[in-house]
Amino acid sequence: MNISIVCVGKVKEKYIIEGINEFLKRMQSFAKMRIIELKEDGNDNNRNLSIEKEGEEILRTLEKIGGYNVLLDIQGKNFSSEEMAEEIERLTVNGVSSINFIIGGSYGVSESVRRAAQMKLSFSKMTFPHQLMRLILTEQIYRWFSILKNTKYHK
Repeated sequence: MNISIVCVGKVKEKYIIEGINEFLKRMQSFAKMRIIELKEDGNDNNRNLSIEKEGEEILRTLEKIGGYNVLLDIQGKNFSSEEMAEEIERLTVNGVSSINFIIGGSYGVSESVRRAAQMKLSFSKMTFPHQLMRLILTEQIYRWFSILKNTKYHK
């Protein structure tokens, strides 16, 4: 299984980077996981233009790497960790070998990115900084695979 986290912007906080790197390292025994960082547009004067430009870059990246696209979206479906592990297993059984998790920029994502996603996943109705969401997502991906492999991490 190949896992890509496609995200807009860079993580600046050292503690978040260290946490992300720890889970990337742990994932090596389960699947190949990488983070693809895209440039944040940062046009505070025209948020809609920023969303569209970032969306175009996300779509170009998704087209290039291929796979099943999961958009992190506050309006998406909620899963428990066990349910999401089952969803990963179902996708694998159905022949999916690459999953792309999409984290939009500060202003969200374009409608074209929403349409490109086969699944919309919500972690909460709360809003999280997108840098912190990367850490939460990498931990959860590791947890899902730990559940599937029946390791001691998930209790």
